Amino acid sequence: MTSTLLHQGSPRARAPAYFALGRMKAGKMNKTEEAYSQHLEAEKQAGRVVWWAFEGMTFKLADDTRYTPDFNVMLASGHIEQHEVKGHWRDDARVRVKVAASLFPFKFVAVKALPKKQGGGWGLEEF
Repeated sequence: MTSTLLHQGSPRARAPAYFALGRMKAGKMNKTEEAYSQHLEAEKQAGRVVWWAFEGMTFKLADDTRYTPDFNVMLASGHIEQHEVKGHWRDDARVRVKVAASLFPFKFVAVKALPKKQGGGWGLEEF
């Protein structure tokens, strides 16, 4: 049996299972982001959020390295937070959020959908 090395550009190369759908185009929400936008809209109606935008700001972390949080959120207090919504966290994504949090005067929040068997809702981790 021979093994074949497939390069990323090869038509036979496959992405890991958690990339099954591929990358979303900029400005397009995936299902988890869409659900979180509905949560933010409910928070806005309740008066806890004043404003939010999807991919509204991009931060320069270093030369040729940029980071665009999923959501920019202005709370009723006037504070602005950057929310990153993930179904599964990869190490490189977590590093970008941590670097951004160390460079900019915003609270960065990792958001993860909680399973229904755990009561649903959203799990938050602040950086």
